[in-house]
Amino acid sequence: MQCLRRWVQTIWIFLSNGFWLFPFTRSLYQGPLKIICAPGLNCYSCPASTSYCLLGSLQQLFATIRFNLSMGSSFFGAYVLGSMGILAASLGRFICGWACPFGLLQEILYALPTKKFSIYPSLRYGKYLFLILFIFFLPLFIVHDNGLGYPWFCKYICPAGTLEAGLPMLALTPYLRAAAGLLFLSKLLILLAYLGWSTCSSRPFCRTTCPLGAFYGLFNRVSLVRLQLDPQRCTNCKACHSVCPVEIHFNETPNSPECINCLKCMTEACTFNAISVDLAGFKLYPHSTQSVNHHP
Repeated sequence: MQCLRRWVQTIWIFLSNGFWLFPFTRSLYQGPLKIICAPGLNCYSCPASTSYCLLGSLQQLFATIRFNLSMGSSFFGAYVLGSMGILAASLGRFICGWACPFGLLQEILYALPTKKFSIYPSLRYGKYLFLILFIFFLPLFIVHDNGLGYPWFCKYICPAGTLEAGLPMLALTPYLRAAAGLLFLSKLLILLAYLGWSTCSSRPFCRTTCPLGAFYGLFNRVSLVRLQLDPQRCTNCKACHSVCPVEIHFNETPNSPECINCLKCMTEACTFNAISVDLAGFKLYPHSTQSVNHHP
């Protein structure tokens, strides 16, 4: 199952970043596919990107609300909000575990042979702070005189944007190198800090900072595709605790907002069919010959 997950993660990288002519065009892809949202964290300004970033679009939406209202416009970005709602309600944080390029990079780095450390549990609330402050509050309330705000998270924080867009564009466009100042240096240091942290702690950016993961996690209990625990089959052996990459205890907190639905607990730990995938009312068990049963 984990081999399949790696293939799915890799395929999503190429689906979201399929414009490989950028070394020759030295420009961003602006074709018709750019109206499609990338479900995971994938920078719009990446020269290979063929999709748009939900977080960037959401920030732009809130950054322009006051300007639009002052101009008498009622544009409120229903397409962006609808895309996020559909993805979250359908898949929850399955997207984090199966379709996010930056999540895959963190998993690869964590596989390096280094000393490992747990992440302090209270740090998980950081991503909700970033969601509220950098995605909603600051773009909406800290604005220019003309009423336009900034995409604060993309501009000042996002390490995925630095990796996927900032560094490649500096390599492709020499005149940008002279313009790279303290802001780019600070973002580069943020990127290096998360990459270094990822070698010794599992998915630190996802667990402490990512606003998109925070949003998707709110839907883990109600999404159409989710993990379920059968308490009658669970023996409380706690085998699921040791394999979880985000250090949750699935048998104690099923469908936790922290769960990225990697399925390790189901396929690598539980031998009692106590954990299943609920596919919109149908249950999939890993060790059952009759694997799909209708939900009563």
